[in-house]
Amino acid sequence: MDATVAAAPAYSSTRPRPPFECIALTLQGGGALGAYQAGVYQALDEAGIRPDWVAGISIGAINAALIVGNPPERRVARLREFWEMVSTNPVWGAAADYAAGLTAELNARRAVNQASALTAVMAGAPGFFMPRPVSPTLATPGSPAATSWYDTAPLKHTLERLVDFDRLNADETRLSVGAVNIRTGNFVYFDTTTHTLGPAHIMASGALPPGFPAVEIDGEYYWDGGVVSNTPLQWVLQFGPRRDTLTFQVDLWSARGAPPRTLVDVETRRKEILYSSRTRDNVDRFCAAQRLRHTVAKVFAALPPEAAALPEAQSLRSFGDDKVYSIVHLIYRSQHYESYAKDYVFARISMDDHWRAGYADTVRTLEHSEVLARPDNDDGLRTFDATAPGPAAD
Repeated sequence: MDATVAAAPAYSSTRPRPPFECIALTLQGGGALGAYQAGVYQALDEAGIRPDWVAGISIGAINAALIVGNPPERRVARLREFWEMVSTNPVWGAAADYAAGLTAELNARRAVNQASALTAVMAGAPGFFMPRPVSPTLATPGSPAATSWYDTAPLKHTLERLVDFDRLNADETRLSVGAVNIRTGNFVYFDTTTHTLGPAHIMASGALPPGFPAVEIDGEYYWDGGVVSNTPLQWVLQFGPRRDTLTFQVDLWSARGAPPRTLVDVETRRKEILYSSRTRDNVDRFCAAQRLRHTVAKVFAALPPEAAALPEAQSLRSFGDDKVYSIVHLIYRSQHYESYAKDYVFARISMDDHWRAGYADTVRTLEHSEVLARPDNDDGLRTFDATAPGPAAD
């Protein structure tokens, strides 16, 4: 990887904190694409922006644990260690990566991605998951081996080695990871404000069936939160405390895309739509509610005392407030050589590409000074997507 991106400089305490009560980082699921989130975090760290709350689902939960479970000066290094480990190709080695680095031809990169995806299917990813020696169809019904193709025991050892769970639970930075209760079908957030989190909670958030086995926690079994919703944005915006909040929403799947032209395109687009989890729709709904809250607060302030004292008015008062929100979208937009297998292409060259893309998108976004400014409009709300065509502020 380029040296200007590989190593993060020391944190600068001279940069003023953005004028918000809470800085949140929300990380979507997306497997091998998660290196994009690591690049985003590196750029934020270099800019002196450190979140008070990190929420993640699936690979986003793993990245979140690596961030919260390490001291600030070691977070980028831990992210780098994880992503270099899982992108070490155990079967076909670095030869294909090297060959792809010699040419930018479309077919060469597609060939590398296909080979890397096949490697992940056949051999897993080091420190992450490995194929079971016996087919699930031959295993004892009800056992983890009978309900998944891969064993995620390597991930448990990796988390125990790279994450300080005492620090993670020390309330220095809030952490939330989403999973689905298999018995009830309900979405659940394991949160450091309500739970003591361990490796199992992180693994539960990333237990995507049928590839990975369900994870047992306190007698209940959980799957990947992406089964229901692949973004934790709603948890932070709608179910968190009402505070002036700057949220960096890092998506690995773009909801917008061109109509497919081949069956491969169809599967790629299907996954993008499915796993983008209607982030834009969630934001639109929150924006509507935010505008209503500000309107209610203004109306209540204009009421005469006798009207304001009515029980109905007091109910409105509890809904309205003047809190402000800025939502900064950072969305990975796929390269033309990537296909539906992009979330399990663990080739080193692809990992570096994703990391660089996240870093570059964040640097470019932070060039807009208004991204870190407190919204001063009537709605107390501003959204940005500086990496998409058109103006940075939506």
